[in-house]
Amino acid sequence: MLGQVLGLTAVGFLVTAAGSYLFQGIAPGFATIAFFIGFGLLFAMRAAYKNPPIALLLFYAYTFVMGVFIAPIISRYTQLNGNGIVFDAAAATGMGMAILGGIAFTFSVDWRRFSGIAFGLLIALIVVALISAFTNFLHPTVISWLVLGVFSLLTLIDFSRIRASQPWESPIQLAVSIYLDALNIFLAFLQIFGNHRS
Repeated sequence: MLGQVLGLTAVGFLVTAAGSYLFQGIAPGFATIAFFIGFGLLFAMRAAYKNPPIALLLFYAYTFVMGVFIAPIISRYTQLNGNGIVFDAAAATGMGMAILGGIAFTFSVDWRRFSGIAFGLLIALIVVALISAFTNFLHPTVISWLVLGVFSLLTLIDFSRIRASQPWESPIQLAVSIYLDALNIFLAFLQIFGNHRS
């Protein structure tokens, strides 16, 4: 199961990279539309879970749309700091995911027991980020570190789900979770490195 999930996720990130490269000059407004299209694709994937080929097609469509969504973000940082920052953020994400996966599969802790806490922290993070967007009471780097912490916990939980491999959870469903964890960790690292260098 782990190999399948990581394989799907890896291909998904290649598709995201392609989408981001092809639409690197897209206007932020169109990127926002891409985000909402992706939101719809998530629901479509959930509805198509009994049809793996369709679910897989929707997954890769979703990863492409996410590439379009993050294209302006990546373009902004590369204009300020060069392409190296993207590679640094990607490398840090890959290393971080490998460490978190190693922790989840090496130790006997069932991180799924912290799912309720993680969900509460995620909701609190969204609320704090929205308030801070209008009031600037927290520096963006602080928000990024909070994102990194919350999604690291969510990653441990999702790796525990893979380890338990319940019959009703398909590799595609689990790949979506790992993909979203890694994407948010990547964006957090991108902002942390970008703010450090600017």
